Amino acid sequence: MCTAVTYQTKDFYFGRTLDHTISYAEEVTITPQNFPLAFRHQPTLEHHYAMIGMAHVIEDYPLYFDAVNERGLAAAGLNFVDYACYHRPTDTGENVAHFELIPWLLARCATVEEVRQAVARLNITDDRFNGDLPPAYLHWMVADSREALVLESVGEGLRIYHNPVGVLTNNPPFDRQLFRLNDFRGLSPRTPENRFAPGLELQDYSYGMGAMGLPGDLSSQSRFVRAAFTRLHSVSGASESESVNQFFHILGAVSQPRGSNDTGDGFEVTQYTSCCNTDKGIYYYTTYDNHQITAVHLHREKLDDRFLVRYPLVQGEQMAHQN
Repeated sequence: MCTAVTYQTKDFYFGRTLDHTISYAEEVTITPQNFPLAFRHQPTLEHHYAMIGMAHVIEDYPLYFDAVNERGLAAAGLNFVDYACYHRPTDTGENVAHFELIPWLLARCATVEEVRQAVARLNITDDRFNGDLPPAYLHWMVADSREALVLESVGEGLRIYHNPVGVLTNNPPFDRQLFRLNDFRGLSPRTPENRFAPGLELQDYSYGMGAMGLPGDLSSQSRFVRAAFTRLHSVSGASESESVNQFFHILGAVSQPRGSNDTGDGFEVTQYTSCCNTDKGIYYYTTYDNHQITAVHLHREKLDDRFLVRYPLVQGEQMAHQN
């Protein structure tokens, strides 16, 4: 399971957690402008926007979990099991395989408004990448500094939602995630007023009581509420270090430690957490075993190249000893 969020200070930031029982040997991967992007039902793009993100690279193809392009448009795919429904190719739509969607969008779109136009006839197909990889059932958050969308391919077709909170988790569908916030409209970061009963003196015995009732479990719906509350009340300085630090704290509110979520196939943990400054093209990440923030810079590479640039994740805790 996963959580994706946006964050705005002086620059715009986008990132996510990837929570799973296993790692997919993911790497920070840069797709330059002239890397040939082949699609199952579309012409190969020989020239396109460059992008950076976390990907599992198979057969020299970047299967992106999340990415940002050189124009500042960002996208992430999150598990949407039991709800996602992909379709057979049609003669009337833009057929794009589910594993192609992130590069297909980021290769050609500079803004969310352009995404909205690009997906007007989109049909997300059920093609397998290869015989060893079954379809991954996902929904997607796409964002720029102005707005965010959620894309969900379901039985009735493609649903497109405006996302006013800049957060997405997994199940249920996004409209139901958003509706759930109504149950917590009384929460606040401030000390609550005593309204229990007239004349009854009650003590505010602790800071943080305004958020009593904020769900603390690891279910996707509870993570959505907790991440939305944390993100919407977040306060930080506007410098790069302050903004990035705060972003990782926001996603820290929904991180999963080993042992807390037994799936029956193993313990789900936060394999990595990402944060990308979409204005500067700097991709930051931490891993479960390495809390030191590592950065990879899109614009320090040759963006007009034809070959993927891949950075294996820095693993192993990086500890500073003061004595």
